Amino acid sequence: MKNAFVIQGGKPLKGEIIPQGAKNEALQILSAVLLTSEKVTISNIPDIKDVNKLIELLGDMGVKVERLSADTYTFEAANIDLEFFHSDEFKSKGGSLRGSIMIVGPLLARFGKASIPKPGGDKIGRRRLDTHFLGFEKLGAKFDYNPEDGFFKVDASDLKGTYILLDEASVTGTANIVMAAVLAKGITTIYNAACEPYLQQLCKMLNRMGAKITGIGSNLLTIEGVTVLSGTEHRMLPDMIEIGSFIGLAAMTGSEITIKNVQYKELGIIPDTFRRLGIKLELRGDDIFIPAQDHYEIESFIDGSIMTIADSPWPGFTPDLISIVLVVATQAKGSVLIHQKMFESRLFFVDKLLDMGAQIILCDPHRATVIGLDKQVQLRGISMTSPDIRAGVSLLIAALSAQGQSTIYNIEQIERGYQHIDERLKALGADITRI
Repeated sequence: MKNAFVIQGGKPLKGEIIPQGAKNEALQILSAVLLTSEKVTISNIPDIKDVNKLIELLGDMGVKVERLSADTYTFEAANIDLEFFHSDEFKSKGGSLRGSIMIVGPLLARFGKASIPKPGGDKIGRRRLDTHFLGFEKLGAKFDYNPEDGFFKVDASDLKGTYILLDEASVTGTANIVMAAVLAKGITTIYNAACEPYLQQLCKMLNRMGAKITGIGSNLLTIEGVTVLSGTEHRMLPDMIEIGSFIGLAAMTGSEITIKNVQYKELGIIPDTFRRLGIKLELRGDDIFIPAQDHYEIESFIDGSIMTIADSPWPGFTPDLISIVLVVATQAKGSVLIHQKMFESRLFFVDKLLDMGAQIILCDPHRATVIGLDKQVQLRGISMTSPDIRAGVSLLIAALSAQGQSTIYNIEQIERGYQHIDERLKALGADITRI
């Protein structure tokens, strides 16, 4: 098993790169195929482990899956094997995949019951599932956790629309509750709903299937329950996290890169956040062009105080790009305070950057001050281990900009979120080898 990358850094890259389909959208959209017995065609599906595992899991539970091309599949959930959900196979496969929680809403809506093993996933702090279950309970589901077999069992034979105020604007929580509510009796109102583009995509797809959802794109969703949904076709958005990662990569390595077909209007404040770090980027059609830059300077606030970049729910800056911004800031001119509010251990990878020569003060688990080196001092290559998907890619970007050789272990973490990343970077001229 080749599970490390060896990178010879310090080389500028050049060329075009096409972002994959959005991973975070994929897990919701693929789960939604369970809401109908008719055929659903989905394109721009990313070829990554978490998504492939979910597709395999759908097949195991009786969904007829057909691959039409590299990124396009049809799904037909006419004959679901409900006994499969009590099997050891489901426990091992569902338990190793965090996204498997997303099948609960559709199963409750269509079959009135579901069971789910306690999920695993990234080590980036406590990711509670309470929001999902509290929402299901409000709709009338009753659930029971059995500590002996590690399963949550949910009974939802009589789901009724209701008013739900979410305790947090959870993207997966909102999506799961929406999928449960589309077939519930009566009207469901979800306040403090997440409004990320992924969720907007899901709601638009459900409406094409016959659901009645209004308020899409806002934090107040109204869902009028229907009795049955039909098949549809859906194309996923490009992955905004990949797009942000590639912007950061271009800046750090002083490279001229064009990111193709980015669906710019769906990127929110991501491009402007990178501009605040001094990175030049321009829109050409629906492509982002980043010229080669020797320097980029972090803006300060109008009163001259140090710039702060913090994550927050959409339309704020996505937490998935905080680690990328932190890495990119290490080679900028100026200083910035990075405030990661939403997860408590996402900044713990900075020790690796310190070993590479970056100047960072980790203030507490949520905040780090980065003092930019203005490319006067190159980072130096080291051996390191990837702790999670986003930190892994951030370290990969650091390694590509560093002087000398770096080795990154545990790259399965990176590959859970980025498809064929080494091959795609090689096409830009990166010196990266698997060992």
